[in-house]
Amino acid sequence: MPYSPEERRTRIARYAHGPALLRSAWERIPPEARQWRPGPGKWSAHEVVCHCADSETNAYVRIRFLVAEREPLILGYEEAEWARQFDYHSLPVDSAFATVDAVRLHTVRLLERLSAEAWAREGRHTQSGHYTAEGWLDIYAEHLEKHSGQIDRNLAAWRATRA
Repeated sequence: MPYSPEERRTRIARYAHGPALLRSAWERIPPEARQWRPGPGKWSAHEVVCHCADSETNAYVRIRFLVAEREPLILGYEEAEWARQFDYHSLPVDSAFATVDAVRLHTVRLLERLSAEAWAREGRHTQSGHYTAEGWLDIYAEHLEKHSGQIDRNLAAWRATRA
């Protein structure tokens, strides 16, 4: 069932607030803990932020293809492979935050103006199949919330190793 305009506004507001949550979680991490990994195959806080920049740029493109293209095909990607290939620890976190801030702000302005017809758009995702504009909003309204929580869990685990 499609969202009401109020439900959509609430999700867009959550989406808009995500960068502030991510930055707040990052700022709680002591500098010496920012590249600490909580275990094999787990990301450090630094890697989480760099992932968010890559993920947000993918999200930026996905909603635009979904709304503007005929029969849109939304590309998936292997997040862990990107982290490894691009050596997230070698990337500056400041530019990752700038990317997240810019693409979120620009996309919020787009989302606020989408018509009911645009919100009804559908496409196909290469990894998950059927993909909708409202489904996109569900994923990305909570995306930075989830990763902020991940950074907080990293901090708790790091502190536990120091106790």
